[in-house]
Amino acid sequence: MNIHESLQSIPETAKNGVVAIGNFDGVHRGHQALLSKARDVAAEKNLPLAVLTFEPHPRRLFRPDDPPNRITPPSVKHWRLEKFGVETLFSLPFDWDFASQSADDFIANVLKEGVGAAHVVVGTDFCFGQLRKGAPSDIEKAGIATTAIEKISGTDTQIFSSSNIRQALRAGDLEAANEILGWNWEMRGEIVKGDQRGRELGYPTANVKLGETVHPAYGIYASLVQIEGEDEWRPAATNIGIRPMFEVPIAQVESFIFDFDRDIYGKILRTKSVQRLRGEAKFNSLDDLIAQIEKDCIQAREILGC
Repeated sequence: MNIHESLQSIPETAKNGVVAIGNFDGVHRGHQALLSKARDVAAEKNLPLAVLTFEPHPRRLFRPDDPPNRITPPSVKHWRLEKFGVETLFSLPFDWDFASQSADDFIANVLKEGVGAAHVVVGTDFCFGQLRKGAPSDIEKAGIATTAIEKISGTDTQIFSSSNIRQALRAGDLEAANEILGWNWEMRGEIVKGDQRGRELGYPTANVKLGETVHPAYGIYASLVQIEGEDEWRPAATNIGIRPMFEVPIAQVESFIFDFDRDIYGKILRTKSVQRLRGEAKFNSLDDLIAQIEKDCIQAREILGC
């Protein structure tokens, strides 16, 4: 997948495609329906499939004090889009200048001159331009063929939406989140040195900062992890949170990888939480904490079958 991160960097060879537009945070089943439609149009017209999205997520610009909210940080979003067959990704910087342009300017400068869209595919609720005054019909009126599709719902009539995924993750309901996503949610980040507390307790962990990723319900999870450069998914017991016994100031992901002892600092770790075992807790003593960690590991091994 070819990625272009500014209007000025887009070559003519990347233009004249079918362009699906959206934030695509989560690349969930609703997004996948839109992408499927765009892929069908692209095949029918024998044109490349492209996506137009924005970084950072507009919410970060408009509501900077909100807690971390991303279901899929850029690297994960790009990975999911590429797996779906997207050939070209226009990931444009979303700042106040971009947000304040009129709907007409967005069509002229971004869709026509910038990405050179031959056909646009959006949701029926897609709004754009200053004060969100632009609508799909305005794109059509400007001479760009446009297809707008309705949001789709699951079997329980729940709309597939990023908001519902965030709600499920914050409640620790991985099954509900994955049902809406259509794939198993994961966290991804660089392994960094912590305070070595886990090693002192006999349970060394691979630590990853959550960053802008939405914080799932804090607690202990049976999980699978994959180390950069490896194909194997390794079983682990993962703590997500602030460790009440030690009051870590910023929540992070700490995975005790079973039957593993190797220096992997600096590598990217993918973490798929399989099942939440319990919430975080503060113990009366380190001995009590160690005893509970051992119980957590036994339970996680049973769930993961290892």
